[in-house]
Amino acid sequence: MAKSFDVVVIGAGPGGYIAAIRAAQLGMQVACIDEWSTPDGKPAPGGTCTNVGCIPSKALLQSSENFDHASHAFADHGIQVKGLAMDVGQMLKRKDKVVKQNNEGILYLFKKNKVTFFHGKGAFAGGAAGAWQIQVSGKTADVLTAKHVIIATGSNPRALPDVPFDNKLILDNAGALAIAETPKKLGVIGAGVIGLEMGSVWRRLGAEVTVLEALPAFLGAVDEQVAKEAQKVFTKQGLAIHTGVKVGKITAKKNVTVEYTDSAGAAQTLVVDKLIVSIGRVPNTQGLNGNAVGLKLDERGFIAVDGDCKTNLQTVWAVGDVVRGPMLAHKAEEEGVAVAERIAGKHGHVDFNTVPWVIYTSPEIAWVGKTEQQLKQEGVKYRSGSFPFMANGRARALGDTTGFIKFLADERTDRILGVHIIGPMASELIAEAVVAMAFGAAAEDIAMICHAHPSLSEATKEAALAVDKRTLNF
Repeated sequence: MAKSFDVVVIGAGPGGYIAAIRAAQLGMQVACIDEWSTPDGKPAPGGTCTNVGCIPSKALLQSSENFDHASHAFADHGIQVKGLAMDVGQMLKRKDKVVKQNNEGILYLFKKNKVTFFHGKGAFAGGAAGAWQIQVSGKTADVLTAKHVIIATGSNPRALPDVPFDNKLILDNAGALAIAETPKKLGVIGAGVIGLEMGSVWRRLGAEVTVLEALPAFLGAVDEQVAKEAQKVFTKQGLAIHTGVKVGKITAKKNVTVEYTDSAGAAQTLVVDKLIVSIGRVPNTQGLNGNAVGLKLDERGFIAVDGDCKTNLQTVWAVGDVVRGPMLAHKAEEEGVAVAERIAGKHGHVDFNTVPWVIYTSPEIAWVGKTEQQLKQEGVKYRSGSFPFMANGRARALGDTTGFIKFLADERTDRILGVHIIGPMASELIAEAVVAMAFGAAAEDIAMICHAHPSLSEATKEAALAVDKRTLNF
């Protein structure tokens, strides 16, 4: 006999598990289905983010950054290190421990909020609005009946044509997080978030890293001023970045040979021990059996939804990477909460204009709102103000003065249109800008707020002051 629920969520990544918890908090009977498993077959909820994405990559970034500091920066502090070495195996064990803690945390939250968890693959088995049948295929087979279904099945890495991932030589994000020893030479195709973060990890540990990017500009989605600074810094660190390339034949035997044409049109060959391919991700609808119920996809394979995340099927919703919009864990979470609240008759809200972006390199890069090039294209009149971390006392004390904070504000109203940061703790500093923009603040509002001294956040205040050309410390 089918088990009945008010809401069945397919997928326990950031969008799915958060949607399930919020729906349960609102008094609904909720089930969540997820097929991720640990190496020993136990449930591993959290999706790509927890298992092979956001969380493990940050663990490796932290380990490699610590090693880099010990190798180079400690001497400035009077700290002498002898016999320094990196145990990659231990680094990976720590990463796995962090992932396991997150997996277990989500299972605890399900129990705490009385969400029924099913370990397996969820697929439509028929039904109609208000009575959808969901087949769960796992160690045991279950059939669930749902009044509402929330699809949160995430995305998969995009492979190059005729170059499948083997995660031995040709690596996706999962393979990049599991390299057992530092390669002498590492190739990265795609200078996006994943490529730069993983390239940074292995560069710090001694790999010679070459990044090949098809687009003519480096970090084209980032504010141009920030992107130029980032390219300068990353190149100085030792990342070899080539833009405007056209990748040709790739041969993987004992190593990987990449034939490509550079930006000048000259034929080049790159030979590496490992090749990370990070050219984007595609929505995951595999095995969902949406065709059985007439679930509509758009021309790019995403589940078609309206502004409220409703699909073409009544009482079926979709959130996160499997729908339009930025493929960001926190965007998925916001949509998950909003959908749960809409099902409960409340007014769920997601503001795509205030979704922050972060690249966890060193220096970190973070931004929210419009870039300067976007404002120019849209014909918006604006004022700009920036402040360098080299003029910030806390940054000097940290020994990390790279980068700056930049404000863009409406020329007439002074309303903040975008904030862009490259520098220490950018991922944390951007939160103030998000709050400010969410409340429709002006640059002057930030400039008038007292910030603790000495702190990195003072650079935020100074950048806001710079919009009116009245910085105090630069």
